[in-house]
Amino acid sequence: MNILHWLIRAKGWARNPPSEGRVKLVFGVIAVCLLLAGWEWAFGFPDWLVPTRLDAKP
Repeated sequence: MNILHWLIRAKGWARNPPSEGRVKLVFGVIAVCLLLAGWEWAFGFPDWLVPTRLDAKP
């Protein structure tokens, strides 16, 4: 990516920072994603959620 683009974007965030509610929302979404990833890592993916082909022969 273009570094100048990111610097201009950072300048805009410095002048008009996101609201407290937006920051809480972003951290909440990140926390939920980490919890789901941790759950899957610890307990695995449930078999009933794995898609199977209907025409597959056992």
